[in-house]
Amino acid sequence: MNMSTIALRTVPGAFILNSGIGKLGLDADSAAGMQGMAATGVPAVKQLSPEQFGKALAWGEIALGGALLAPFVSNRVAGLALGTFTAGMLSMYFRNDGMTESDGVRPTQDGTPLAKDTWLAAIAISLISSGKKADRKKK
Repeated sequence: MNMSTIALRTVPGAFILNSGIGKLGLDADSAAGMQGMAATGVPAVKQLSPEQFGKALAWGEIALGGALLAPFVSNRVAGLALGTFTAGMLSMYFRNDGMTESDGVRPTQDGTPLAKDTWLAAIAISLISSGKKADRKKK
């Protein structure tokens, strides 16, 4: 693993892992609020109870953060996992009218925290494509 790959994986990995650990003790009201927001991008989460959603979110973030930090997980797999997570975050951004300006792209003040997740999408793409290069070099 080279230095650029380490940087691409450790920074978001540590951040996402910490976020997941912080959500382990999420109360039902906080979980319900997050679930409502998540449902704008991923409607299927409405089927879970707030408690189930909170636990799934916490453990999902812990698993993703751990996968990014684990050197035995390939760049391609880590990138695909991060890309899936980011797609969910960005779907909330684009499907919630209050997050974007009238053009539907530029973020409002409320949308800026989610719009920042575009950086995670760029990292995911980089990890996926670097995994392909490594595979080609091995052959």
